Amino acid sequence: MSRAELPSRRSLLAAAVVTAVAGSAGPASAGTPTGHATATDTAGVGRTAARPVDNRSWTSYTDWRGGTAVGTRAVAGVRPGLLIARPAGTADYTDPHTGRTAAWEYATWTSPVHRLRVPATEVIASWNAHTPAGTWLQTELKGTYSDGTDTPWYVMGRWAAGDQDIRRTSVDDQSDGKSSIWTDTFSVDDAASGLRLVSYRLRLTLYRRPGTRLTPTVWRLGAMGSDIPDRFTVPASAPGLTKELIVPRYSQEIHKGQYPEYDNGGEAWCSPTSSQMIIEYWGGRLTEEQLSWVDPSYADPQICHAARYTFDHQYEGCGNWPFNAAYAATFDGLAGVVTRLGSLTDLETLIAAGIPAITSQSFLAEELTGAGYGTSGHLMTVIGFTADGDVIANDPASDDNAAVRRVYRRREWENIWLRTKRYNASGKVVSGTGGVCYLYFPARPTPRQRKALAAVGVR
Repeated sequence: MSRAELPSRRSLLAAAVVTAVAGSAGPASAGTPTGHATATDTAGVGRTAARPVDNRSWTSYTDWRGGTAVGTRAVAGVRPGLLIARPAGTADYTDPHTGRTAAWEYATWTSPVHRLRVPATEVIASWNAHTPAGTWLQTELKGTYSDGTDTPWYVMGRWAAGDQDIRRTSVDDQSDGKSSIWTDTFSVDDAASGLRLVSYRLRLTLYRRPGTRLTPTVWRLGAMGSDIPDRFTVPASAPGLTKELIVPRYSQEIHKGQYPEYDNGGEAWCSPTSSQMIIEYWGGRLTEEQLSWVDPSYADPQICHAARYTFDHQYEGCGNWPFNAAYAATFDGLAGVVTRLGSLTDLETLIAAGIPAITSQSFLAEELTGAGYGTSGHLMTVIGFTADGDVIANDPASDDNAAVRRVYRRREWENIWLRTKRYNASGKVVSGTGGVCYLYFPARPTPRQRKALAAVGVR
């Protein structure tokens, strides 16, 4: 996002939700509201406190065999997946961003019902897939509320790794009067009413050009459901790790004005810039051919590439969370998920296992010492912790690559990341992200990495 303290599209979309749950105009207590599990987890690897987050992913051959397949089939191997075996039918799709209508063969897979351990106010789906030219996919969610009624099938994303066949897109104007889809997030409209989503199914529709043998291959499909208590402040966690990972440093600011068709250029590219840092940390590289479309006079052309291939043509931005995770997983051997973490102790657990993280936060300039800017939504890459427990972050909102590494005060940073409500520059109550985090990690993690991921609820 921009450094400026301006309303982001995500903040504007979430305004109705914030208004419904805001309650009084005064700050909330620093404690956790009665009846909610604390989001702070200081138990460490292998011991987790009750967390208001539920992650479920389908990744194994058994998982893919367990759903309802109509024209799809599971494939075994090093990285089990799902692909088109035979088309279930043909459908026309009119791309809303190009106006072109084309016929596509399709096949579907529907997950078993997943009952949320944490009845949720929000759900975010994510997926990892290979979509060769001539293919794409759609992910949908259908849930059951705590009052026994069902949601419609909501589209959580129409996605392709490339942009020649369709324009990857979220879908606006989806609501049933009880919940709505805000770009990439299912949200209960009035969380204060007590209504929650108690279970859901996910449906994949895989598309290919008619008459071909092309197919997408999906390796991971899942969703994160959460019920984060309303809060302006969060409990502090105690420092427990001194370690720094060596992660490439890239500035979004050096790309100002480049390719403005992708969310006005580099000024708004915090998400793809952060994604590219971690992708390259894990060894992901783009070829000269892949980068050949970028003006050769531009430094770090891979950042331009990441912006183009994470861009959501409906949201008109590069900050669609699942699209960033899906982009990361297009690199050989990488997996990506969107989740929520409960404290900096969770991040310490990951860093100790060599796993950096991308976190989403919003703040006024005076709320984060040393940042030098305020933002309504910004992504950073957390790469370590100092001996004092302060956060070492690669902050893409830096003037150049050399300035990207920052150290931010632990207490300030933890609060702006984990809170769900805050005051903007005008004194209005607006939303916070409540600990949203992208995790990119090897598709075949080491035992230590697997243990750390499991400790924060990701399997």
